[in-house]
Amino acid sequence: MTVRKPSRSKVMSAPRILAALPFAVMAIVGVVDVSTGPTVGYLPLVSLGPAFAGLVGGWRRTAGIGALALLLCVTLGLNQSYPSRRVYTAMASVAGVTLAGITAAVMRQRREAELASVRSIAETAQRVLLRPVPRSAGPLTIAVSYTSAVAEARIGGDLYEVVASPFGVRVIVGDVQGKGLEAVETAALVLGAFREAAHEEPELTGVGARLERAVQRELQGEKFVTAVLAEIAEGHAATLLNYGHPAPMLVHPDGSTTFPEPPRYALPLGLALHGGPAPEPYETVFAPGDQVLLYTDGVTETRDAAGTFYPLSERAPLLGERAPEAALDAIRADLVAHADGPLQDDAAMLLLRYQQHEHQQDDRRG
Repeated sequence: MTVRKPSRSKVMSAPRILAALPFAVMAIVGVVDVSTGPTVGYLPLVSLGPAFAGLVGGWRRTAGIGALALLLCVTLGLNQSYPSRRVYTAMASVAGVTLAGITAAVMRQRREAELASVRSIAETAQRVLLRPVPRSAGPLTIAVSYTSAVAEARIGGDLYEVVASPFGVRVIVGDVQGKGLEAVETAALVLGAFREAAHEEPELTGVGARLERAVQRELQGEKFVTAVLAEIAEGHAATLLNYGHPAPMLVHPDGSTTFPEPPRYALPLGLALHGGPAPEPYETVFAPGDQVLLYTDGVTETRDAAGTFYPLSERAPLLGERAPEAALDAIRADLVAHADGPLQDDAAMLLLRYQQHEHQQDDRRG
């Protein structure tokens, strides 16, 4: 799974500025107060130092900056011959702000600890729910990329899985309606049903029927899941079963692309009770040297500043990277550049490459 992270310099610059801010503010107040004299009376503004101290660091650091502010307050008051009452008022202001800063620092540290715990749980859930796919299965090499639309999340409502079953390599890519924990729970339900059915059902339609029953039983028509199932068995073909999901992109060795559409689109998983046709399995050519990219609509529905959707078929040459992981990294980086900011929806991509052996490559060149 590939995850794009901001550069270390950008991540570190903001905390460093905030850490230096209390000292810079107190220094500026001191210089201005000395320059203008006691008639203007900038002395109470020294309390800005401990006020900003609570933004970063712990309560001890905030208390230390508060003590430094008190010392500065006393020094300026004596040197500038402030009336005692004004000095005491400024010191009380510094003490009060310091106490508030210490309280804020303690609360912030508790929230950070809770967030770290949530992140740890999310990462554990990711390993359980979206397990690493095999790098190869039969004649295929495989890579996957997942990006959550939520900045702090590691997982969301998109799902994928690859199973090497007795009936061939079986794959699912899906998208759960909605976001948040409910979407994650639904994704876990679908993946659990798929992992079991993929090993037991001899026909891909049987796998789909098992998924439909599982979703209907648990969601009771309140949610739905778009999904596309694929099976690569013997022969140079892939069997697809589409439940209202975007058609996969097939890339041939010459760079040409097709989007194998189903004979008719069926309703997503969970909506069969509303009527409509059941999905029909259909085949597409999948020969050595070909690639199939399965993805969620978070990829194709990403817009740029002008509102233009991401042109996936035009970006097919990016899949020419030698390693499949590098190919998906290139697509993902281009997708983020197209959005010019965080993605508005979860985006999952799963790439299947039909390995081409050396003698097959020589035959194509000849």
